[in-house]
Amino acid sequence: MTAFTPKPWPRRLRSQEWFGGTGRDQIYHRGWMRNQGFPADLFDGRPVIGILNTWSELTPCNAHLRDLAERVRWGIYEAGGFPVEVPVFSASESAFRPTAMMFRNLAAMAVEEAIRGQPMDGCVLMVGCDKTTPSLLMGAASCDLPSIVVTGGPMLNGYFRGERVGSGTHLWKFSEAVKAGEMTPEEFSEAEASMSRSPGSCNTMGTASTMASMAEALGMALSGNAAIPAVDSRRRMMAQLTGRRIVQMVKDDLKPSDVLTKHAFENAIRTNGAIGGSTNAVIHLLGIAGRVGVDLTLDDWDRLGRDVPTIVNLMPSGKYLMEEFFYAGGLPVVIRRLGEAGLLHKEALTVAGESIWDQVKDVRNHNEDVILPAERALTEHGGIAVLRGNLAPNGAVLKPSAASAHLLKHRGRAVVFEDIDDYKRKINDETLDIDETCVMVLKNCGPKGYPGMAEVGNMGLPPKVLRKGITDMVRISDARMSGTAYGTVVLHTSPEAAVGGPLAVVRDGDMIEIDVEARRIHLDITETDLADRLGGWKPHVAAPNGGYAQLFHTHVQGADTGADFDFLKGCRGAPVGKDSH
Repeated sequence: MTAFTPKPWPRRLRSQEWFGGTGRDQIYHRGWMRNQGFPADLFDGRPVIGILNTWSELTPCNAHLRDLAERVRWGIYEAGGFPVEVPVFSASESAFRPTAMMFRNLAAMAVEEAIRGQPMDGCVLMVGCDKTTPSLLMGAASCDLPSIVVTGGPMLNGYFRGERVGSGTHLWKFSEAVKAGEMTPEEFSEAEASMSRSPGSCNTMGTASTMASMAEALGMALSGNAAIPAVDSRRRMMAQLTGRRIVQMVKDDLKPSDVLTKHAFENAIRTNGAIGGSTNAVIHLLGIAGRVGVDLTLDDWDRLGRDVPTIVNLMPSGKYLMEEFFYAGGLPVVIRRLGEAGLLHKEALTVAGESIWDQVKDVRNHNEDVILPAERALTEHGGIAVLRGNLAPNGAVLKPSAASAHLLKHRGRAVVFEDIDDYKRKINDETLDIDETCVMVLKNCGPKGYPGMAEVGNMGLPPKVLRKGITDMVRISDARMSGTAYGTVVLHTSPEAAVGGPLAVVRDGDMIEIDVEARRIHLDITETDLADRLGGWKPHVAAPNGGYAQLFHTHVQGADTGADFDFLKGCRGAPVGKDSH
């Protein structure tokens, strides 16, 4: 196991700079806290634990976290700690415009400052919705106080007329069916009620479930946390056990920097390949690694995930949903499989104080149609494919397990949309010159372009193609794609069009080639022509002239490095000491 030596206990904790003593400042801090009815002995030097809660009724994935926070509180009290619940920024994937991704960095900054500026000795990160998990992990990593994740869990399976309905995945499927004339608008409306029938996050292996799995694979959550359904009693038990555990972590001084090592990130990347996880995990793990000071790149994603088979048979890549994944044994079974295949750093430390292998070595698979044997893998080479070439010098990503095999090597004529509004204007036009052999190209939807890098990369196909029974085409953009979506979609093309990347100068009729096996993406024009086009390029996107939008546009970096802010480079991983008070 990674070397870790617990600090001696008892010792004076950071919170005592606020609460420990008889001076004016200490009496001031304690006195105000006691107006809530806290007994005096709670300020006696025991660990003060911040329950950082992203509960919000406008974040439906997290709308049940107030109840879970109470279970965390019980656990903290049981272990001899002092719990304090603190609301933090909640970036809702389903409600925020222009996109929740625009606010991930803001949420991470807000979490970091909430920790730095207040008397906490450790933190429980209450998360669920897509961006809440990475933003709280990024903020906690920057502060490096003992921290542990507990997620809200996925919602129950959806069902519509006897068919499993996966959140997000079936939204895209049904929407395309309506455009193809295979489903009526009334049926689509009827299906709506079946999509989200309990509290919790997406029941597919979308970004929320992926990031819950990443937190567990990184060692930042207790083993088994990721897949427990939101309404299952064992989710409450997990919250209570997490509350107990954080108190001991503070006593031991077990910090994110002890857990979030390069080996931990490599374990997470391989786990992502095995579960058929979201392409969004690429950006988020790069962002978290940057905050803790670990050198992680797109090349690591391609190198580590390439030979990992996708063995979790869940939508959008497979058949089942998170409820069945939990019943089959959940993520511990997958991690054990990786260990048995020699694809796991078994010694990696977890927040439980044990190695990741010690936590999973005895688990069992209860359903081999949900968690498949390697010889029946959905995709032999899963993970995330990183494509490079003159169209994406800094890289672009594709999820092989969600793509169509016959399109993984393809050459086609470009049909260009200059931005999302141009796409919306053209896509339903019956005169649009497009067929299934074409390559759909969407520009100006990256971090600076949209702004925020919205999940619009899985462009819906034109109705006249859908009516032919075609369900997939090659699509290329600098945007993101929902983890619940599917298709042969090349994403995160870097540099993005809004900063003058080669994507910006693609024209209708250009021939584009992709070869996923060779990891190649190529715009078939001469180097001279490409240089001439780039030399004449002018920005299509106007910079915002105020507020957070201007800060974001000015400082956000490319998707290939995690789309964090450039000014945070110097303070990533900086510890929070008592003198920060």
